[in-house]
Amino acid sequence: MPELPEVAGVAAYLDAKLSGKAIASGRLVSFSALKTFAVPLDALAGLEIDGVGRHGKFIDISAQGIHLIFHLARAGWVTWHDVAPAVPARPGKSGLAFRLVLDDGSGFSLTEAGTQKHLAIYVVNAPDEVPGIAALGPDPLAGDFTVEQLAEILHGAGRSQVKGVLRDQRRLAGIGNAYSDEILHVARLSPYTPCSSLGDEAVAELYGHIRRTLGQAVEAASGVPLAGLKDAKRASMRVHGRAGQACGVCGDTIAEVSFADSALQYCPTCQTGGKKLADRRMSRLLR
Repeated sequence: MPELPEVAGVAAYLDAKLSGKAIASGRLVSFSALKTFAVPLDALAGLEIDGVGRHGKFIDISAQGIHLIFHLARAGWVTWHDVAPAVPARPGKSGLAFRLVLDDGSGFSLTEAGTQKHLAIYVVNAPDEVPGIAALGPDPLAGDFTVEQLAEILHGAGRSQVKGVLRDQRRLAGIGNAYSDEILHVARLSPYTPCSSLGDEAVAELYGHIRRTLGQAVEAASGVPLAGLKDAKRASMRVHGRAGQACGVCGDTIAEVSFADSALQYCPTCQTGGKKLADRRMSRLLR
């Protein structure tokens, strides 16, 4: 799933390509992807694009007071076309969900792999009309995000596990499964650490690791073509997606905990005092 750094990379790329240009058409292919109807999709036609921004994992294309917003979910992606395909977009096995065409003939497509379709598109007058954006917690890279805010979030979560809190978009916007693994590895924290057990010093250290890990990833994604962002993300991971490989810090073997629909990776030596965490794939059946 694209997370804050990759979404920032996509937004920056599209901003450079789209700003100042006019929309010729927005062609919806997967009708279930469009989640709003108050502002019709054809209202975009003829509008000049002001810029492209980001709200957590949502990408926001602003055009003269109307916002075309999309969330790539787990398997969505963006493909840029210097010349948009002349053949009309049609539903099919390609996974094509939406295509935006500009007045100069360029544009982009939104596609989604797999059978589970969660990619979401919104056309609204204001970003907070999108429920997911309205419910977002603070952006951890925002200039006004403070260590005191993080402390309030963590202490308010009680004994909830720190990994789950980092991933909760209502508490912090933009961090997902991959970067929560990376942050906790450099912070030397078990993903199961209760938030209430973190003292002031541990919270301050975690705050620094969040800002540095995400900031470095955003910088690394800057200027990378859309087609290369996924590979760049994978190449930068220290523990996420590297189960069975050696930890680059201590040399121990990176371990994994599998759940029903996801998995986390961690280093036992760096994060859990050498202890292996129990697998959770059967947890739903054992309740």
